[in-house]
Amino acid sequence: MISVIIPTKDGGDDLSRCLQGLTTQTIGDVEIIVVDSGSRDESIELARSHGARVLEIAPSRFRHGATRNFAAEQAKGEVLVFTTQDAVADSKHWLERLCGPLEGDQELAGVYGRQVAHENAAPPERFFLEFVYGPHARIQQAQSVGDLTLNTTLFSNANSAIRRSVWERYPFSEDIFFGEDQDWARRVLLAGYALRYEPDAVVRHSHSYTLSEAFRRFFDTGVSGERGFLAGSASSSFLVRQALRYAHEEAAWLVKTGQRRWIPYTALYELAKFAGLQMGARHRVLPLWLKRRCSSLPDAWPGQ
Repeated sequence: MISVIIPTKDGGDDLSRCLQGLTTQTIGDVEIIVVDSGSRDESIELARSHGARVLEIAPSRFRHGATRNFAAEQAKGEVLVFTTQDAVADSKHWLERLCGPLEGDQELAGVYGRQVAHENAAPPERFFLEFVYGPHARIQQAQSVGDLTLNTTLFSNANSAIRRSVWERYPFSEDIFFGEDQDWARRVLLAGYALRYEPDAVVRHSHSYTLSEAFRRFFDTGVSGERGFLAGSASSSFLVRQALRYAHEEAAWLVKTGQRRWIPYTALYELAKFAGLQMGARHRVLPLWLKRRCSSLPDAWPGQ
């Protein structure tokens, strides 16, 4: 059996599309577990109407790692699939392609799939997802901490499948409020497992961030990076070089695709993301009030 786990809160039409995509899948032995943290809309009723088992928690209890662990403890499947309420399967073969690699390779701890932008996504978001994921499959391994990079630790619970036996040994960390998936990736890689990126397992999943929202999102990414892609030998200068490469390729893509008018806004948008990432990576020298101001999850920061 496969257990699909979806954290929700006020999912609305996004959740409806997510659940409808699940009903079309070619794999039949699937249970859907929705863990809802205080929806005020009809998310709970909608989930139950699609046959999901609903677990309810108080909004104050929601944490990315802890909430997913709670749902996984209730799950019956040998494979745990994690997705989000705003991710939509792009074909009826999504689950089959996502979970299939786990059947034949016991060295794999988990598989994650491709994310492509929704049709109405802005060009910077479309480019970002194409840059990060892309069309080519890959196996990720790390022999030591020095091998941990942006590429080796990449893993996303918006579209992932994890072998239950591995999750039981390595549940998500509950003392991290963001980036629980890449923290998990770091730990299983250093334990000797491999991860697979499967580009044929596609969901549509993208965001429409304002400049300030992008800054806050990437601030949290920088904070969690110390237990993911920054846990290795990456330096500040390395991040700058990667950012410059990314900016160059994005500008070239905008020109090539006839979207030059987006260049000024994209420059501001990427600057906001990079500033957030750099500040987040240095969060330990920042006062608590500033961290809360910069974060997209201010209530998750503990008091002094």
